[in-house]
Amino acid sequence: MFYKFFKKKSPATLGHRARTIENSFTADLAAELLVAPTALMRLTLEDARVVVHYMQPHRIDEGATFIKEGDTRDTAFMILILDGEVTVETIVVSRTEPVTITVLGRGSLVGEMGLLDGEPRSASCTASSPVSCAILSRQALEELMQENPLVAAKLMLAVALRIAARLRDNADKLKMYVQLTQVMQQEIGHRAPG
Repeated sequence: MFYKFFKKKSPATLGHRARTIENSFTADLAAELLVAPTALMRLTLEDARVVVHYMQPHRIDEGATFIKEGDTRDTAFMILILDGEVTVETIVVSRTEPVTITVLGRGSLVGEMGLLDGEPRSASCTASSPVSCAILSRQALEELMQENPLVAAKLMLAVALRIAARLRDNADKLKMYVQLTQVMQQEIGHRAPG
C-alpha cells in the first residue's frame, strides 16, 4: 500500500535527493516537530535535522485512509504530521462501525510501531483534513543506521520510550476498565432477585 498509495518507486530505486526534504522550510518545521513533546523530544534539534534528511515529504488528501488496520504488507513507514489532522480508528469485536481512538495533529507520529516490528497495523488512519507530512521508510531508517548509527540509536530509543509511555497509559486504562467492570458486576449482583 505504501508504494501504491504514495505512488513512489521502491526506496532502492529512489535517488538520495529524491527522498529528502533538507534545506527547506519544511525540513526545519519537521525537525522542530520531531523534538516536540508530541513526537520524540529526546532527540536534539541537530539529531532531528539528521533524521529529517532521511524523510520524504508528502501530502495526503482529506478522506484518504493511508494505514489500514490488520494490514501486514504495508508496515514499512512512519509518518510525522506537519499540518492537518488524522483520525485513528479501530474495529472492536462485535461492532461493525469503527471506534475513534484519537485524532492526531501537527507534530504527531503515526505508524512508528509498524516501522519497528513489521507486525500488522493495529488501527486505521484517515486524513480528516488535507495533511502535509514527512515519511520515514524502513529502508531510510536502515540507511540512517548504516550512515549515522549514533543518531539512529537515539531515534530508536526515543521511539521505544514513546511506545512504552503509550503501553503504560493503555495498562492504566485497562486497570480502570477492570475496576469499572467489577463495580458493575457487584451492582448487578445486589439488584438481582435472589
